[in-house]
Amino acid sequence: QVHVVESGGGLVQAGGSLRLSCTASGSIISFGAMGWYRQAPGKQREWVAGITIRGSTNYVDSVKGRFTISIDDAKRTVYLQMNSLKPEDTAVYYCNTKNVALSWGQGTQVTVSS
Repeated sequence: QVHVVESGGGLVQAGGSLRLSCTASGSIISFGAMGWYRQAPGKQREWVAGITIRGSTNYVDSVKGRFTISIDDAKRTVYLQMNSLKPEDTAVYYCNTKNVALSWGQGTQVTVSS
C-alpha cells in the first residue's frame, strides 16, 4: 500500500508563510485526486484543499486566496503553499487521497502565533 509522509510544518508568526510537502511511497496518479486535511486541537479533522491529477483545485472557504495546492506527479509529491497565516490555521496537517483511501501519516504540525 502507498504511504505518505508530510513535512514542512513549523512555528510562524501571523501573516507568515509555510510550504508543506507530502511525498508518497508510490505512484499517486491512479488515485485521481489528492488533498490536504488538518486537525486542530479539540476539533475534528477537516478537509482543506484538493487537487486532481489534471491540476484542478478547490479549497475550503477559510483558506481561499491564501493557500495554494499543487502536485508533482514525477516526484510523487503534493504541496501546500500557505500564505497570510492566521492563528486559526494552527493544526496538524495531513495529506491523503480525495476519498481518504490511504492510512493517515503522522502529519506535520503548523503553529501560528498571534
